[in-house]
Amino acid sequence: MALPSPNLDDRRFQQFVDDAKRYIQRRAPEWTDHNVSDPGVTLVETVAHMADQIVYRLNRVPDKNHLAFLDLVGITLFPPSAARTDMTFWLSAAQEDPVLVPVGTETATVRADGEEPVVFATERELTVIPCELRHLAVQNDGQPVADRTTELAEGEDLLCFTESPRPGDCMLLGLSAAVPHCAVALRLDSQVDGVGVDPRQPPLVWEAWTADGWVVCEVDEDTTGGLNRPGDVVLHIPGGHILSRSGRNEAGWVRCRVTEPETGQPFFTTSPTVRAAEAFTLGGTVPAVHAERISDETLGEATGLPGQRLRLAHSPVVGDIPPLRLQVAEYDGWVDWEVVPHFAASGPDDRHLTLDAATGEIAFGPAVREPDGSLRRYGAVPPKGAAIRARHYRTGGGRTGNVARGAIRALRDSVPYVAEVTNREAAQGGVDGETVAEARARAPITLRAQDRAVTLRDYEELARRAAPETARITCLAGDEDEHGAHAVRVLVVPQAVPDPGGRLRFEQLVPADSLLDRVTRYLDERRLIGTRLAVGPPYYQGITVVATLHAFRGVDVDRVRRQAHDALYRHIDPLTGGADGKGWPFGRPVQAGEIFAVLQRVAGVELVDEVLLHPADPLTGKRGDQTDRIDLDAPSLVFSFDHRVRVIGDGS
Repeated sequence: MALPSPNLDDRRFQQFVDDAKRYIQRRAPEWTDHNVSDPGVTLVETVAHMADQIVYRLNRVPDKNHLAFLDLVGITLFPPSAARTDMTFWLSAAQEDPVLVPVGTETATVRADGEEPVVFATERELTVIPCELRHLAVQNDGQPVADRTTELAEGEDLLCFTESPRPGDCMLLGLSAAVPHCAVALRLDSQVDGVGVDPRQPPLVWEAWTADGWVVCEVDEDTTGGLNRPGDVVLHIPGGHILSRSGRNEAGWVRCRVTEPETGQPFFTTSPTVRAAEAFTLGGTVPAVHAERISDETLGEATGLPGQRLRLAHSPVVGDIPPLRLQVAEYDGWVDWEVVPHFAASGPDDRHLTLDAATGEIAFGPAVREPDGSLRRYGAVPPKGAAIRARHYRTGGGRTGNVARGAIRALRDSVPYVAEVTNREAAQGGVDGETVAEARARAPITLRAQDRAVTLRDYEELARRAAPETARITCLAGDEDEHGAHAVRVLVVPQAVPDPGGRLRFEQLVPADSLLDRVTRYLDERRLIGTRLAVGPPYYQGITVVATLHAFRGVDVDRVRRQAHDALYRHIDPLTGGADGKGWPFGRPVQAGEIFAVLQRVAGVELVDEVLLHPADPLTGKRGDQTDRIDLDAPSLVFSFDHRVRVIGDGS
C-alpha cells in the first residue's frame, strides 16, 4: 500500500481570512468594519482565495514527487486487455464453393437503449469449406474398419454399431474434404424403436480425426435423439482436421463412438440403424477480439537525433504480439523496426524502439555519455527526414468487452452468403487499464519482488503480471506428499461472464491450457532453483442449498422465489460472492446460519423456515448428505449448484 503523503500546510481559505482580520486589529485598529460588504474585506478574501490555491498546489508536491520516483524506477501503467471470443458465422444455405470471411470482419452486440454496441473484429481469415459425405464405415470391438458405403447407397438399413452395442463401437463418416474450424451438418435417416437410451443424454461422443489423433467435436444440435430418429447432427469440427486414409478410402473423417455409461445413465439395448446419410457445411468459427484495427497511420518524420518520441493517434494499444508494427521509410523502402521492452541489450545498429501501450508513446533509442566522455547509442536512429508510420496496431479493450454468450449477433461488415453470426461462449479477458492509484499500491510489491519469486506474495504478484485478465490468483505452499518438497501451488481462476440470469456454468471456471502455460512459463523463469511449481485451477466444491421460506401475505410467491435464487447464486459465487462481494474466500466454510441471513434479507420473505446444505460434485451432479456446515480445504472454492427454494405463501 502506498505511503500516506504529508500535509505540508493544512490552512484553508477561512483561516487565512481570520488571520488577516486579527492582524488588521493589531496594525490598523481604526479599521473597525470587518463585514463582507467592506471593500477592504473583499480584497482580503481575494488574497486568501489565492493563498488557498497555492497551498493546495503545494500539497500536491509529494504526489508529484512520488509519481516521478515511480517513473524513474520504471513503474508504468498496465494497459487494458482486450476480451476475446470465438465467432461462428452461419451460412444462409450450403454452398458449392468456399466462402471467405476476411480478417478484420467486424461484428457487434445489438444496440441497447443508451448504450453503444460492443464491436469485435476477427483475428484471422476464415474459409468455410464445402463438403459432402463420401464414405461410411463401422469399427466394432476393436476389429478392422468395415466399409459400408455400397450398402448405404443401396438404401439398406445398416447397424451403426454391433447388434448389442459395446463401449468403443464406432460409426465413421468420411467427408469429401477436411473442414477445420467449420460447422458441419450430418443429416441421418435413423430409426430404431425401444433402443433404450435417454435421447437427452445418449452415451455417444462425436470426434474428428486430426494430426494429434481423435479430438472431440462440440455438438451444436442433435435432433436425432441419440440416433433414435431421423434428424440432423450439427458438429463444430476442431481446427486440426485433416484428410487421412482409412483402409482404401481417403477422406476427412469424423466418427460417432459409444462411451461408457455414467452411473444411472440408460444404455443401448439395440444398435440404431442408418438407411441414408448426407453431410454439408453450414458455417465456421474464427477467434475475434474486442479491438479496432488501425492501419497505415502516419506518425511524422525522423529528426535524426537519438531518443526521439512520437505518439500514436489512438491509445491504449492492445491485441497482437508484437502489439505494433512500425515502419521507417529508409533508402531501400519501408523497413520494419522491432518493439523491445527496453534498450539495455540494443546495439547502435539495432532497429529497436519501445512502446508505452497505455499512452501510445513510441521512443527510439537514446545516446548515453560514457565515463570516458564518448557517446554510446542504444538502438539505431532513423535517418533525418525519414517518414515514420504505424503499419498496423489494435486499440480498445477493457471490461466492456466481457459480454455474455449469444450477445454478439450483428454483422457490421457484409459477407456474401453469411446469414447470421453469434458467439457461442462468453467473451473473456477484458480488463480495464491500470489507474495511477493502483500503480502506486502495486509499486512497493514490485520493487520488493524485483522480478524474482521468493515469497508466496511474489509468486502471486508475478502471476498477475503474466495474466492480468484473470479474475483471481492466489498462491499456497504445496502439499509435500502431493507436489514434493519446496513446492508452490498457484491457483488460477479465470474471468467468467454469467449467462443471462446471472448463472455461471462450471466449465467457465476452468482456466484454458494456454493461460496456465503462460503463467507457468513466466513464473518458471523467475522462481528459485529447487522450487517446484504447480499451476492449475482450485478445487471447486459444489454447494446445493435446499430452503423453505414463508412470504408475507399478498406477496408474489414466484417473484420471491426468483429473488431468493438470485441471492443464493450471488452470495455463493467464486468471483463475486462472499460478504464483501469480491469472491468467496479460498478455504472458507459454508454455514447454514449465514445462508439464513442471506435469505432473510430478500424482499418479501417473512420467515426462513429451514436451510439445508448439500455438498455436490459439479461434474457428475451427485449430491452428498444434508448438513449445516461444509468445510473446505485451503485450495478450495465454492460453486453454486442447482439450489432448491420452496416459498410458502397465501395459496401454498
